[in-house]
Amino acid sequence: MAFKLTPLPFDKEALAPAISAETFSYHHGKHHQAYIDKTNKAIEGTDHEGKALVEVISAARGSDQGLFNNSAQSWNHGFYWHSLTPKTNGPSGDLASKIDEAFGSLDDLKSKLKEKGAGHFASGWVWLAEKDGKLAIMETHDGDTLADQDANPLLTIDLWEHAYYLDHQNARPSYLDAVLDDHINWEFAADNLARGNTWSYPS
Repeated sequence: MAFKLTPLPFDKEALAPAISAETFSYHHGKHHQAYIDKTNKAIEGTDHEGKALVEVISAARGSDQGLFNNSAQSWNHGFYWHSLTPKTNGPSGDLASKIDEAFGSLDDLKSKLKEKGAGHFASGWVWLAEKDGKLAIMETHDGDTLADQDANPLLTIDLWEHAYYLDHQNARPSYLDAVLDDHINWEFAADNLARGNTWSYPS
């Protein structure tokens, strides 16, 4: 069965002006769709057909860069859409306690995520993850992913220019501020913390 473009979990107008409907039309409808299409083309007629996306990513890592890039980017984007929400309520429960333990406060966490994201050279992703039982901020470059790594990704923010250029031009910090202040899906992060690294790309 071929992989499908996962639907946005909100209307594409719902995050404006932080992320506009026009950006989602290109980013979701064209960029993400292209990664899915290229992944499907690469696995057609191979042993990868019928596998979960994370299994394809893991098999391709270090052996098939083209398939790895497209399958990892497919997974990252699906995870990114779910890391966003039209209206954030802030973390609570175990997640809030672990944030305070690791970073001091939610504001300190957001400040560090912004610092890492703004300072990341060129394209990539910044993640809040659980590593060795503690929360940590992690970065991946270009199309790399935490999906098949020894860490539990809780949320991610896309740092590629196509994620923000139409709305913020070259001001990546402005995009990060807008997303971190108003549109992080802390419930998704809390769910990931509770279940471990078992999130799968929606079919």
